[in-house]
Amino acid sequence: MIEVALIGNPNVGKSLLFNDLTGGKAHVGNWPGKTVEKKEGICRYKGEEMKIVDLPGTYSLTAHSIDELIARDYIVKEKPDVVIDIVDASNLERNLYLTFQLLELEANVVIALNKYDVAESLGYEINIDELSRMLGVRVVPTVATTKEGIKELLEAVLEVAKEKKRRKVTIGYGEAAEELISRVEKAILKDKDLSSRYPTRWLAIKILEGDEEVLKEVERSRFRNEILEAVR
Repeated sequence: MIEVALIGNPNVGKSLLFNDLTGGKAHVGNWPGKTVEKKEGICRYKGEEMKIVDLPGTYSLTAHSIDELIARDYIVKEKPDVVIDIVDASNLERNLYLTFQLLELEANVVIALNKYDVAESLGYEINIDELSRMLGVRVVPTVATTKEGIKELLEAVLEVAKEKKRRKVTIGYGEAAEELISRVEKAILKDKDLSSRYPTRWLAIKILEGDEEVLKEVERSRFRNEILEAVR
């Protein structure tokens, strides 16, 4: 079974898209140890069965809120085959912040460029091919209210799932920051267990940001002192 996660900012049409993919049939419970609702459904397409997991709506993956932490942990630890990032085509700039964070996590992203009809009504012109090229991922225009683009989205998901490779897109932060990131990443690579469970560049960035959850992981590492020394 192909495991697919749905993620996006609040109010991008994620619930509608989930219903489009699953026919509105869902198993609803809570995330383990949390009071946050967990919704899962099944999608069958071209003889393939996909489990669709609806992640909490979030603007980022910084783990400052319980929703952010649940979404991030699921992507990092469960490593779904594909992550459908639902982006509001009429509010592209704000929505792409989450996209960049997903790319840093090396998730296998397919972008559902939703509310495409709204963007067109506002006179926006989006070069889909160029956007796809720049981000290094497939981008599919969708209108969840009318199910427009759902077939094309499923085709993209199947293609990415069958490729079975993790995407690695590097977002540059300038010479000084890159030198620091590289130094911390080299220290992380000494810990084979830690570096096998998480993208090392992402870990280095989160350590430099002072991310509490990531620092807890570092504290458990036998290379803790070397990793933290690299930060200084």
